[in-house]
Amino acid sequence: MTQSNVRHNEKDERFESDADGGVAFVEYIIDGDEITFTHTEVPKQSEGKGIAGRLVADAMAYARVANLRVIPQCEYVAAWLKRHREYDDILHPEYRES
Repeated sequence: MTQSNVRHNEKDERFESDADGGVAFVEYIIDGDEITFTHTEVPKQSEGKGIAGRLVADAMAYARVANLRVIPQCEYVAAWLKRHREYDDILHPEYRES
């Protein structure tokens, strides 16, 4: 397994990783005990290599440790969470599937 080079850029409110063609990132906004993921972007040259998934996994680990409720406004994050039900416990109740 490849070691993750994801870093948390708190100043710019995003998790990011170097990628071919630039920087891949997932942006968020924290408001109280909620973290809203607003956008995920990966350079075209790096699409399909699992970078976005690693970014989101690290972001979810952060949210769990920080006791934040996740609001997946970004379509990629929402789809990722549907495939990773182990994060249902930190998903904001309005976004949980029954």
